[in-house]
Amino acid sequence: MKTVMFLNGPNANLYGLDPNGTYGTDSFPQIEAACIARAEALGFKLDFRQSNHEGVLVDWIQEARQTCDGLMINGAGLSYTSVAILDALLAFDGPIIECHMSNIWKREPFRHHSYISKAATGVIAGLGLQGYLLGLTAMQSMLADDAA
Repeated sequence: MKTVMFLNGPNANLYGLDPNGTYGTDSFPQIEAACIARAEALGFKLDFRQSNHEGVLVDWIQEARQTCDGLMINGAGLSYTSVAILDALLAFDGPIIECHMSNIWKREPFRHHSYISKAATGVIAGLGLQGYLLGLTAMQSMLADDAA
């Protein structure tokens, strides 16, 4: 069975705590449960993680090189600042999907450039939980294409 690691960066654990905020009403545990269920339905294992620490995310990306077939990442605020995360992603051989809950291009100008995008096979932004689920479906398709 294929395995995909889905990394979430700083403050993602706060999703859903501000129902009027940028990220909607779904809590982080609800998002995780929905993503794991979708991955199971698509026939792969999902390793869903979150950290507020850049180095931990880099360590997990390096771990994924040995244990995972694909990688999904919402780098959150580190998307716009972390060359270290970019370098780790560039060393990953499988497909990478960058996902953002909000539409980063409708937000502050500093969010319009993501270092992660340089390593990503594709980017999904602005669709909230639905974007995460669409990303999982796209990942399943990419993994199936790699197997063919």
